[in-house]
Amino acid sequence: MLALIQRVTSASVAVDGDTIGSIGPGLLALVGVEPGDGAAQVARMTERLLGYRVFADDQGRMNRSLAQTGGGLLLVSQFTLAADTSSGMRPGFSTAMAPPEAERIFDGLVETCRRAHPAGVETGRFGAHMSISLVNDGPVTFLLRA
Repeated sequence: MLALIQRVTSASVAVDGDTIGSIGPGLLALVGVEPGDGAAQVARMTERLLGYRVFADDQGRMNRSLAQTGGGLLLVSQFTLAADTSSGMRPGFSTAMAPPEAERIFDGLVETCRRAHPAGVETGRFGAHMSISLVNDGPVTFLLRA
């Protein structure tokens, strides 16, 4: 499981022009699910998303986590993160989990994050064409693996 996280001052996701998820300050996580991902990866990614220290402490150092700041979390499924880009000029998607299984794993991540982060977890719509708007804070962007 991969997550490209961005520290944001705000982010939203829309489908067909309708906003279906939005947050203020917090993290936007674009999530890719790979073959073999399961409950262990969901648990580890939940821990990393909520505990990764990317927010400033009183001295201005990245030393506080989303759980500590109480910010929002916007989870968006993005199978292209799991693409094989190692050769050629076109990505291959055999390295991404098949959609029905990936949706089940992604939904598990959303559910686990919602239970662990009462400050709020929003999401896009799995498999939909989505428009994402964000204001990257920093910019601060990291690629996490679970």
